[in-house]
Amino acid sequence: MSGPRPVVLSGPSGAGKSTLLKRLMKEYEGVFGFSVSHTTRNPRPGEENGKDYHFVTREKMQDGIDKGEFIENAEFSGNMYGTSKSSIEDVQAQNLICILDVDIQGVKNIKKTDLNPIYISIQPPSMELLEKRLRDRQTETEDSLQKRLEAARIDMELSKEPGVFDMVIINDDLEEAYEKLKSVLIEEIEKVQDAKN
Repeated sequence: MSGPRPVVLSGPSGAGKSTLLKRLMKEYEGVFGFSVSHTTRNPRPGEENGKDYHFVTREKMQDGIDKGEFIENAEFSGNMYGTSKSSIEDVQAQNLICILDVDIQGVKNIKKTDLNPIYISIQPPSMELLEKRLRDRQTETEDSLQKRLEAARIDMELSKEPGVFDMVIINDDLEEAYEKLKSVLIEEIEKVQDAKN
């Protein structure tokens, strides 16, 4: 695959990935693109098929996985999620930096491919703060909240393994976290901007 290097962003739910991403995409409009993930879960209110996710049946998704069309996939809370190779290629074809928001399992799967992305982990300062952020959202049942927290604990441990990520950003200060994120991506950002000029 040619084009700018993709970026793999990982980190537990509630660590602040979305906030940092929105800001990055606002400051560098027309530089980044999202690979739209596939999922077997039902759309939430306001979600659009093809924009937020490709909503597909379990059969269709399993078929694609069996055919090797997915660069990573995982199951969470009884639903399948995954990133297809074609959704990454769609973004790269527009000479954009493709952002992949994946869990730690996804990171490990992508490591086995020839994608060669920049791996970044966004981590919360502590489990306590993460739990507070997730509770404040009020979008989870207690059961699903506990599952997310357990996944976050594993994620935080694995992010400390040497060589997994090019950079681990602890998001305790948004400004600082954002500057770090920018500094690790600026080379690719400038490549895209130069190509446009």
